[in-house]
Amino acid sequence: MKIRLLLVDDQPMLRLGFRMVFETQPDLEVVGEAGDGAQGVAMTGALRPDVVLMDVRMPVMDGIEATRRIVGSGSPARVLLLTTFNLDEYVFSGLRAGASGFLLKEVPPPDLLTGIRAVASGDAVVAPQVTRRLIDAFAQHLPDSATGCSPADERLDQLTDREREVLAEVVRGHSNGEIAEALTVSEATVKTHVGRILTKLQLRDRVQLVVYAYETGIVRPGQDT
Repeated sequence: MKIRLLLVDDQPMLRLGFRMVFETQPDLEVVGEAGDGAQGVAMTGALRPDVVLMDVRMPVMDGIEATRRIVGSGSPARVLLLTTFNLDEYVFSGLRAGASGFLLKEVPPPDLLTGIRAVASGDAVVAPQVTRRLIDAFAQHLPDSATGCSPADERLDQLTDREREVLAEVVRGHSNGEIAEALTVSEATVKTHVGRILTKLQLRDRVQLVVYAYETGIVRPGQDT
């Protein structure tokens, strides 16, 4: 099964460059291109890609709003944002909108391919440590969490004690292997726990899990979990 890709960027030459890279890969297929976020939303619904490679700043509709609409529509497509170092605040907004991660536009082709495959498999391409630093840096977007006044989320009551332990380790930025070692269980068991946590909390991936932890006050910006 090939991974179906939709390229959403207002720069035709950049889309062409991406397409040339992807066409060398037997497991990737570019099913469409869009020049702005509105076209990206429409084409996601029509073409049903597995992964949408989404630029952040575009005319008509930016990548953040497009991501929000794609995720809000219930589409199974996963959005991978493209950004530059000076757009971290947009990345944060994108993660909250439901993006599965982000990569820099200057990322080397091998890293871009790895990221796409990771997102397609259900993982997130943003390392948890990076995600947490982003949230810390833009804590002003989370006033409730910062003051500790976030209302309790009833979904948390569904978690077992072990799942809460795993959740805490994920928020610390630990990998499945590191969590397995810390809790003296197998890595496969950790993966199962993470999957159950995501299901119970109705979240898409580890990136959204870390964002959720801040929004609900499980952890607070600057707190050493």
